[in-house]
Amino acid sequence: MRRSDKEIEDPEIIQKIFLKADVCRIGLIDGTKPYVVPMNFGYKENTLYLHSASQGRKIKILKQNNNICFQMDIKTELVVSESPCNWGMKYLSLIGQGKAYLISNISEKKDALNVIMRKYSPETSFEYSDDAVNKVAVIKVNIDNITGKKSGY
Repeated sequence: MRRSDKEIEDPEIIQKIFLKADVCRIGLIDGTKPYVVPMNFGYKENTLYLHSASQGRKIKILKQNNNICFQMDIKTELVVSESPCNWGMKYLSLIGQGKAYLISNISEKKDALNVIMRKYSPETSFEYSDDAVNKVAVIKVNIDNITGKKSGY
């Protein structure tokens, strides 16, 4: 990272960003072109879980190239100034890379869906029909590296 003064190295702050972020943007490579998609996600033990339709562009891309980049941020706030050159943004953010895999085992899919649901719901127990689980894709991302960055905090 070019600006070491903005790097987040504290694992607790990194965990907080995973817990508080509402959206995870993933970056994929479609042939020679980048493709970015905002997604709902869950995080547990250095692994991201993503919920998806079972067909579509991102699934097609992942089957050809499972390298993935992800980004999320929290506490974003515009900083205004009298001078346009002094405007900026406060934020805490993460960028990481990893390998993405489609989960096919129904029990593992349900476990991953639980991780995602616990992020967004106050409930702790969820029921899924096998038919519904078979119709969705769940993507498991084994995280290789993460960089945290802050500005204004």
